[in-house]
Amino acid sequence: MQYEPIVLGIVRIMTGLLFLEHGAQKFLSFPPGDYAGSGWAFSQLGAYAGPIELICGFLVAIGWFTRPAAFLASGTMAVGYFYQHMPKDFWPVNNMGDAAILYCFIFLYFVFRGPGALSIDGDTRAIVASSD
Repeated sequence: MQYEPIVLGIVRIMTGLLFLEHGAQKFLSFPPGDYAGSGWAFSQLGAYAGPIELICGFLVAIGWFTRPAAFLASGTMAVGYFYQHMPKDFWPVNNMGDAAILYCFIFLYFVFRGPGALSIDGDTRAIVASSD
C-alpha cells in the first residue's frame, strides 16, 4: 500500500484531463470532432455541462479544490446520464452512457477520498502514508 497515494494521484490526474477534454472540445474546438465548438450554441442541455467539464476537469487534474470540483462534476454526470442517455435506452451499453456513469462514480470517490499525492491541495495523509 506504499504507492496507493501516488496511484490515486495519477488516476485523479488522468480522470481530470479526460473530463477537461470534453469541455475543451465544446468551447475551444480542440480536439477537432463532431462536438467541436458545440458548446457556444447553448441550444441543448449538454452544452451547459461544457463549462463544468472544462473548469472542474482542470481543478481535479491539478488537485486544487478537488473535493468540491469532484462533487460538482459527479452531479453533472448523474444529471447528464438521466437526461441525455437513459431516455434513449435502459441499458448503458446501448445508450452510450457508460462514460457518464463511470465519471459520476469516480468523481464521487474523489469527494470522499480526496486528491491523493501529486496535488496542489497537498493531501498530507498521502505524504504520511507514502513514507511508511
